[in-house]
Amino acid sequence: VQLQASGGGLVQAGGSLKLSCAVSGIIFRSNAMSWYRQAPGKQREWVAHISSGFRTDYEDHVKGRFTISRDNAKKTFYLQMNSLEPEDTAVYYCNIGGATSNYWGQGTQVTVSS
Repeated sequence: VQLQASGGGLVQAGGSLKLSCAVSGIIFRSNAMSWYRQAPGKQREWVAHISSGFRTDYEDHVKGRFTISRDNAKKTFYLQMNSLEPEDTAVYYCNIGGATSNYWGQGTQVTVSS
């Protein structure tokens, strides 16, 4: 199983970024997908989740600003991030199977300047 994350970068506060995670080696449509992030000096935290049935859940602080989505045909899922805040600065990881899973992307850096 391979997860390839992309789309990070440097953006000013209030701006937007869209992360992508391309997945291979697994039956994509049957699996739930998640995004996590890890800020400097902090533990990795869960950000958003999308089920195989397209149900979504979000960490409270990103709710209303971030949108997780998936494209089963492209075997890719996404995280649209709007109204970014400096506190969103972190390395973002895509994931299949939850925090104890072995299936993680390599991480993509998101930096939000004030």
